[in-house]
Amino acid sequence: MTAWFAATQPGPIPQSRFREISDAILALAQPVRPRPHHMLLEGLAVLAKEGLAAAAPTLRRGAKAIPDMSDEEVLRWGIAGTEATAAMWDQEGLLAVSSRLVKLLREAGALAELPLNLYSLGVATTWIGDFAGAAAIAAETDSIAAATGSHFPPFTLLRLQSLQGRERECSALVAGVIRQTAASGEATSATPAHWAAAVMYNGLARYQEAKVAALQAMMNTLDPSVTTFALPELIEAAARSGDHQLARDTLDRLAQTTQPAGNQFALGIEARCRALLSGVAAADDLYREGIDRLTRTRLHPELARAHLLYGEWLRRTGRRGEAREQLRTAHGTFVAIGMEAFAERARGELLATGEKVRKRSAEIREELTPQEEQIARLARDGLSNPEIGAQLFLSARTVEWHLSKVFTKFGISSRRELRAGLADDGRHLVRS
Repeated sequence: MTAWFAATQPGPIPQSRFREISDAILALAQPVRPRPHHMLLEGLAVLAKEGLAAAAPTLRRGAKAIPDMSDEEVLRWGIAGTEATAAMWDQEGLLAVSSRLVKLLREAGALAELPLNLYSLGVATTWIGDFAGAAAIAAETDSIAAATGSHFPPFTLLRLQSLQGRERECSALVAGVIRQTAASGEATSATPAHWAAAVMYNGLARYQEAKVAALQAMMNTLDPSVTTFALPELIEAAARSGDHQLARDTLDRLAQTTQPAGNQFALGIEARCRALLSGVAAADDLYREGIDRLTRTRLHPELARAHLLYGEWLRRTGRRGEAREQLRTAHGTFVAIGMEAFAERARGELLATGEKVRKRSAEIREELTPQEEQIARLARDGLSNPEIGAQLFLSARTVEWHLSKVFTKFGISSRRELRAGLADDGRHLVRS
């Protein structure tokens, strides 16, 4: 297991050696009663050698058995569960195993292992649209880096900002991660940064730039999950920029992962992407299929994007009334979640249908930093300053200083007011 994961990371291990490691795994004798980690390891080796279609049955069995793993097994082998569930488009499974693994690592004080696993949890959290939770994870990763001197890139913050669509902040962070990984000789570690850029540019409707970024995200063949997640971004960007051959080729590649996974997330994303490249009759059915499948999940950002694409298509085919319905749904979800660029894209489409939509005015508040947000959430939940400091590797005095800034920004003076008014998204007070 250690060798397999070391081979997936940037460094001197060539891909031929990666195949040798996978061969060695498959040559091991399976126990009569295999534990989940035996199945996961075998599935990952098959995935590396033969692709997801061949690996899916074993990975599915292993992932299904993850809840039966002991805490000791999760600490030792849990990373295989995050890799397997991500490869299978199983975001609920990814959320469950990464949450449990992070909890156990925190309790064990295994700081060196936390950043990578916090990133898995951050990805799972953003998939369901919990941006406040993702911001807290990003802040915790920063706190660990400050405490340990770790140079783990801020991948969770990248993912979050790409979905929020704040171009200035996200672009600067993307450029910084690319510089950091290039300087360390690990340029392939920038794959999440390119994925983030592709999402951001699609939100901004700058499809040529999204296409370039998505293509760069797909260059790391040893990072199957992030590379796979970049495929829908490339399909959308290529289709919207007129490069239909690239979009069709990428759709074929996507189907090689979504069909073996066979769950609502995977098949919903495939239907949404396939609709972009289909004729009128087929596209209508495919958009509806994508929305129907994604409605059965908690993947609110992806469902809203399906409504947006369907609404855009309906408007372009002259069905303005139906388009408005889809676009209103998309716009409302984007605004509620905090996907600002996608919300503006949906608003522009609504205006094009003849509907008047006010541009969201700036809220009368000052935005919290991710660390301030995390401290505010923990204080709201009843933790004392020393308890917050212990979790975030900060002194109680530093926590008190950050809380004073939170109180100033919100115009309050006590924790009681924080508990009474802090919204679920953790970013601002609910005002009557």
